[in-house]
Amino acid sequence: MSTTANGNDSKKFKGDIRGPSVPSRVIHIRKLPSDITEAEVISLGVPFGDVTNLLMLKAKNQAFLEMNSEEAAQNLVGYYSTMVPIIRHHPVYVQFSNHKELKTDNSPNQERAQAALRALSSSHVDTAAVAPSTVLRVVVENLIYPVTLDALCQIFSKFGTVLRIIIFTKNNQFQALLQYPDGASAQAAKLSLDGQNIYNGCCTLRISFSKLTSLNVKYNNEKSRDFTRPDLPTGDGQPTMEHTAMAAFTPGIISAAPYAGATHAFPPAFTLQPAGLAVPALPGALASLSLPGATRLGFHPIPAGHSVLLVSNLNPERVTPHCLFILFGVYGDVMRVKILFNKKENALVQMSDSTQAQLAMSHLNGQRLHGKPLRITLSKHMSVQLPREGHEDQGLTKDYSNSPLHRFKKPGSKNYSNIFPPSATLHLSNIPPSVVEDDLKMLFASSGAVVKAFKFFQKDHKMALIQVGSVEEAIESLIEFHNHDLGENHHLRVSFSKSSI
Repeated sequence: MSTTANGNDSKKFKGDIRGPSVPSRVIHIRKLPSDITEAEVISLGVPFGDVTNLLMLKAKNQAFLEMNSEEAAQNLVGYYSTMVPIIRHHPVYVQFSNHKELKTDNSPNQERAQAALRALSSSHVDTAAVAPSTVLRVVVENLIYPVTLDALCQIFSKFGTVLRIIIFTKNNQFQALLQYPDGASAQAAKLSLDGQNIYNGCCTLRISFSKLTSLNVKYNNEKSRDFTRPDLPTGDGQPTMEHTAMAAFTPGIISAAPYAGATHAFPPAFTLQPAGLAVPALPGALASLSLPGATRLGFHPIPAGHSVLLVSNLNPERVTPHCLFILFGVYGDVMRVKILFNKKENALVQMSDSTQAQLAMSHLNGQRLHGKPLRITLSKHMSVQLPREGHEDQGLTKDYSNSPLHRFKKPGSKNYSNIFPPSATLHLSNIPPSVVEDDLKMLFASSGAVVKAFKFFQKDHKMALIQVGSVEEAIESLIEFHNHDLGENHHLRVSFSKSSI
């Protein structure tokens, strides 16, 4: 086959059905919807660099897109190999072409493609006429439930391709900066979303144009992402969003469904949404958005009656049912835990109701336990089955329904108002008078934690804050020392704190 794709006779033209692995500036796109527009195809390439040519083969539901550089094409194919783009509810497939360039001078219908290319490239120039900036500043007020970077991307992608996003806390407010390729998308998002609630009655979006013209993103992680640069490091040394931006947030107890954000740079459930594309349905996450004019943005709670979570990526050498019972018990009353016999890196955790399951999933998904980030999704099981009598399962299934350690058994328990994301600072309570600061520091250091700070509450020495070296250390310390016997009939109570010392 020639290395030049020539559009003169598209009826005879054979597409690249088996995708070659040799990089090329030319991208072959298959399985396109029959009513696809040139602009929609071009928008697949725009986030990764300039699109220099386009050949549409509508009769074959295919197209060829030429990027300005091989590097841009490699970024595009690399990204869409993990994230299948959805156009008008159809998955489309992207691969390198066998062709090294496109020659489309005399192609039939090529005028439309060239006009679309000109229109999209000129839209980068004329953005000032449409909007003051392509960068939006987003403030989330009345933040009852956690809002992740991925959830914001999903919402704002309805109005155009989100190129870059950074989230942070300023003046005790959760904020984000979000960049589109053009002012029209920014304008449309601001008009439709400003004042909307992400969840019923809370998490209200306040949107303004930023004075910045572009965002500089150094890391792809939970706090920042550049969708045009999949090669960026994750910056593992950076504190993750949950531990900093969310330290002051109190989740409510009424069920809602914060998207359980993944910790990887490009979580498999999240799809980059070029302009005009339908938002795909995400498993256990955001449903398609019903905008504009919606009073909420289509977040669905875990269905009532569904309270079993599938927890995966566990460290099978270290994790026990008791360990998961204590950790998940911070966010609700754990009824049963089952570590799977043949796949010990997976476990089922049954909470007392769907609200508590939601809280546990939104706070613990992505947190590290014994060196591995937890992956938490809703299980298809409605309950955890106990082993039949006479069948020994090596203690992998435990029933905790009558445990005295449940934190939320009493209706209206004050523990509901003290649920916080995992943080390096732990709240200690039920400390007997004879136990002094050094006793508690030595206790926590005995498990290998680095104790960085300690403070008794001024009015009441029954309570204290202790700060350890990392969030992971705090999680493991909580599991180790919650309900630890301090003598005098006092068992230590440990929870995550919103404060720092």
